[in-house]
Amino acid sequence: MADAPQQESRAQFTIQKIYVKDLSFETPNSPQVFLEKWEPEVGLQISNTATVLNETTHEVVLTLTVTAKQKDKTAYLIEVQQAGIFNIEGYQKEQVAMMVGSYCPHVLFPFARETVSDVVTRGGFPQLLLAPINFDILYQQHVEQAKQQQGPAAASELTH
Repeated sequence: MADAPQQESRAQFTIQKIYVKDLSFETPNSPQVFLEKWEPEVGLQISNTATVLNETTHEVVLTLTVTAKQKDKTAYLIEVQQAGIFNIEGYQKEQVAMMVGSYCPHVLFPFARETVSDVVTRGGFPQLLLAPINFDILYQQHVEQAKQQQGPAAASELTH
């Protein structure tokens, strides 16, 4: 029993750095798009990747791609890669996989959301506020999909 508190104190999660890794904004149909009534159809694509930098340090990159269309024309397209360097130590392999696949993107999302909103507004369009995202559900769906495609043994080796 005396070892349990020591084990817990060894588990550490720290954020070393959060930064924009890549940013792209396009308005291929400007200035004409500004002359039309603003009734866009907005689409959002999300992905994340994780890279092991060393035994305890991971870079996680959350990519958001937002496309706003007016009828069949693209009003704007924005892609932001919000990245973070995280120190994760003292956790089991499955816990680390869940942290880089769910928790770290959850930490990064507010930063990416703010970047999207700011860039869209600076591009001359009405403010866009992205709804919150449940990364736990997305991670579980990813794990289930991997189990179906590769079998249960391969799914336990997922890193994100």
